[in-house]
Amino acid sequence: MRPAWLGNTAFDYPMDGSVQRTTGKTLLAFAIIYFVWGSTYLAIRVGVREFPPFLLAALRFLLAGAALYGWTIARGERSPSRRQWMEISVLAILFFVLDYGLLFWAERRVPSGIAAVLMASIPMFIALSEITLLRTQRLTIRLALALSAGIAGVAVLASPSLDLGGAPIDRMGAIALVIASISWALGTALTRKLSLPSSHVMSSGSQMLAGGALLALTSAALGEFRSFHPSRISLEAWLSLGYLVVAGSIVAFTAYVWLIRHESPTKVSTYAYVNPVVAVLLGYFLGGETLGRRTILGTGLILVSVVVITTAKAKRDAAVPVTGPAKAAG
Repeated sequence: MRPAWLGNTAFDYPMDGSVQRTTGKTLLAFAIIYFVWGSTYLAIRVGVREFPPFLLAALRFLLAGAALYGWTIARGERSPSRRQWMEISVLAILFFVLDYGLLFWAERRVPSGIAAVLMASIPMFIALSEITLLRTQRLTIRLALALSAGIAGVAVLASPSLDLGGAPIDRMGAIALVIASISWALGTALTRKLSLPSSHVMSSGSQMLAGGALLALTSAALGEFRSFHPSRISLEAWLSLGYLVVAGSIVAFTAYVWLIRHESPTKVSTYAYVNPVVAVLLGYFLGGETLGRRTILGTGLILVSVVVITTAKAKRDAAVPVTGPAKAAG
């Protein structure tokens, strides 16, 4: 269930202290969080062509959450308490029903690369929540310029009034992705105030499991089960689901947690602006998505914003908290 390169335990250095072996693991882990997470947006786009979107998200996180949760229980870790399950459920609504559910829904209307770029704006909304809600950050000139660049990037991608060539993205899809990003930012702010399991893998596995269950209920409420016929789903769509579960959720998350334990926050946080580039390029070369001036300019502005915000945050924080599933994906 976890990749063999992690050794006997998921979070320890090799017992022989081999620098070469550790370096190899580090490079592989970075490659996974860069390219696997970046590729999940295209996998979602392939899947939602045939799967109802909320149902596809539900299947992904029910299976991945069950795997991570079951593994931690098998290793002897304690299940969350009743109070923790209640707080986990609140986060599951923000992280999975609103964030991932809307992302999967939006990818029926918005190209996968653009969806990844708009979801990369999450650090902008986290910074805003820290300024306005948590009061843990103050609005500096540098931060204000970074936030302005990010907002301008979103406007470039969505505004029909700008003559940049190529059609603006679907308005409802863009709104859904912005709401999804805000939801993740609010959940991140709330996480710091909740009592969650001390085990990062247990916390994330239980959140995925609860999120998958709530996504399934949402799917049922929206009537998606009535239009879903497994026999009509192509092999390609089933493979996309398998890729999202195994590579996108279990393997990539395990690599992320390992990196958090072994590398600096500044280095690990680089996934936030590598993933959208990978998603845009994969969408262009493999998904037949356009790559015009509008896409390039909007992507550039948002990535500049993300780089400035995440590097400033990494310098300020002593470590990156891993209290829930890392947001890179898809």
